[in-house]
Amino acid sequence: MKFYLAQANIARFKANLDNPIMKEFVDFLEPVNKLAEESPGFVWRLKDEQGRSASYIESPFGDEMMAVNISVWENLEVLQDFVYGTVHSYFLRNKKRWFDLKGPSQFVMWWIPEGEIPSLEMAKKKLELLETNGSSPEAFSIKEMYNEQGNKIE
Repeated sequence: MKFYLAQANIARFKANLDNPIMKEFVDFLEPVNKLAEESPGFVWRLKDEQGRSASYIESPFGDEMMAVNISVWENLEVLQDFVYGTVHSYFLRNKKRWFDLKGPSQFVMWWIPEGEIPSLEMAKKKLELLETNGSSPEAFSIKEMYNEQGNKIE
């Protein structure tokens, strides 16, 4: 059986998406998402009903300012290539401009069987699992990763 890498990240916006301080972030949402979809190894991403960024989806965290992003990639290397090797890295480095970074875990990864689509509820459970238990084969962070067989990557 083949496995893909799912990732979810949450972050609390500093302001509503129509606020001027969010303009640069909002202006690049669709281009960066399009770049992700065209990247080698991309499998799937969560979108709203109009096909826009998941930033427009109601948050399962009981906070309308909480943004959720979920995507699926063929493996860790292709995800890292996109995150750190494209314009996406600019937004990662500057996330403090748009997001309040206090609070629980903001990023989690886990392996899913090919063809499975992660849900918002699954992502929330994975984030809670990571927060409660630390990294494990079921839910892990960038600091302590596991391969698809459940072995820790050294």
